[in-house]
Amino acid sequence: MTRKFGLLAFLFITLPALAAPVASISGYVKNSSGVPQMGAMVEVFTSAALVGTTVFTDARGYYSAENLRPGLYYVKATSTSFLPSLREKIKVRTGTRTLVNLTLTTLADALQLLPARRSSSSDPDDWHWTLRSAANRPLLRMTDDGPELVLNPEGSDEHALKARLAFVAGSEADGFGSAGEVTTSFALEKSLFASGMFSFNGNIDSSGEPNGILRASYTHDFGNGSRPRFTVTYRHLASPGLAVQNAAYSAVDMTTSNTMAVADFIDLDYGASLQAIDFTRRVSSFRPFGSVDIHLSSNTVIEYRYATSIPETRSAKGFDSAPADLSESGPHMALAHGLPEIERAQHQEISASQRFGKNSVQVAYYVDRVHNLVLTGAGDPSCYSDNVLPDIYSGTFSYSGGSLNTSGTRIVLQRKFSPDFTATADYSTGGVVALSAPVNAWQNISQNLTNVRRHSIGGKVAGYIPSSGTRWLASYKWTNGSSLLPVDEFNSSPGQVDPYFSFFIRQSIPGTSFIPAKMEAIVDMRNLLAQGYVPVLGRDGRRVYLVQAARAVRGGLAFTF
Repeated sequence: MTRKFGLLAFLFITLPALAAPVASISGYVKNSSGVPQMGAMVEVFTSAALVGTTVFTDARGYYSAENLRPGLYYVKATSTSFLPSLREKIKVRTGTRTLVNLTLTTLADALQLLPARRSSSSDPDDWHWTLRSAANRPLLRMTDDGPELVLNPEGSDEHALKARLAFVAGSEADGFGSAGEVTTSFALEKSLFASGMFSFNGNIDSSGEPNGILRASYTHDFGNGSRPRFTVTYRHLASPGLAVQNAAYSAVDMTTSNTMAVADFIDLDYGASLQAIDFTRRVSSFRPFGSVDIHLSSNTVIEYRYATSIPETRSAKGFDSAPADLSESGPHMALAHGLPEIERAQHQEISASQRFGKNSVQVAYYVDRVHNLVLTGAGDPSCYSDNVLPDIYSGTFSYSGGSLNTSGTRIVLQRKFSPDFTATADYSTGGVVALSAPVNAWQNISQNLTNVRRHSIGGKVAGYIPSSGTRWLASYKWTNGSSLLPVDEFNSSPGQVDPYFSFFIRQSIPGTSFIPAKMEAIVDMRNLLAQGYVPVLGRDGRRVYLVQAARAVRGGLAFTF
């Protein structure tokens, strides 16, 4: 009887464990040129102290480790003449097959690909050579057995679902800035298929009818420097007013891009956007873009860049700081004789960047060709002209400004005093659109628009205070004369500065047990002193302004889960 009871107890304990669903990890091992590596040893283990599963790749470079329990695993590939390649903290779920591809490289190749990594608090506008050591690039780490290449640095939880929610409100600022509605911003990020990343974010305006921006993108890292991305963006803003027949604004933007490294010293970034806008009629545009960075040394970069749209300057501050309006998001568009026209531009530049220790210098020459130029104004002139597109969400309007053909130069100086404090100075010269003479009547604007050359000097300081979790950015850009456009509007270098005085701060707030999320306060002020405003008197006696950048004062709270 005792023996039977013991047998039953043994079966009761062991059978559930034997019946538990298991999982597997499989993938391909290749070199940096994409050639499959036959006979490479692949170790799959849960920690360095425990012996795991060892398998070998076949003629296709394929391996498969079966019968794994759910949990976190490390996958390491080793082969003669190559550095060991390690991918950390691979999350394996019950009954699933996880794909983990590994790339083997030589020590010489790794040293060329791996300059010093950026810290999490470093300036987002760092120089081009940091693209080769971004967080998704390999990390060369020394161990007791020699150097090994870590494809996913330890501590990164690439499979975790990350979410962000923010509430941002703006002030009308006497008609000079954004409207007072609250904008809700959200962002979700989730890794897929071991080497892919899916993100979904948007801005939703709370002013009655649903208005806002939704964006979904997928990025895949092939492990050899190639990172293709596909993004779909949908924008919908309700009717700006009776002047445009209560027409709603809808736009779809499909963008595909790719970044890749060639011959260990050339970085390519290229892609194109297809935009379709429905506003009183349907218009579309095709916008290719690209850049080639040639790394002559670890401190010297030559770049050629081609662009067809103004760069997004909000990325350094975070997507949640941008409003759901026409002034800072979406294709630039104005009305010509009551019909929508998309701004069409071609920007080409060649630049040379050199780093001297903590100092960096860039010199650039550029050529711009812009048609259906869009100017920005503040106020409400919707009853004055059929060339005006009002934006009730920002208190601004767009005005058709003709064309601009110009060339110019840029000099950027940057000093990184510490990993948490950077100062940048920018000098630019180039053509802009300005009024040839003061205009007292709205109907005389178009006859007085002219292309002139202007000079601008800009400076910004950016910092991070680890003890308080404060991230801040302050900038000022001065122009030597009246101008309706910023000088060097397509500037995407570290010297890019918004016109006049702007200030941004993101302050961490201690959490509470009631809110299980990281809280941050956001303050975003643009052209705070309302400088550069060119007054124009309308037919009804009201005064409106043409501006380089409308004043905007925004603030809110952001939550990261």
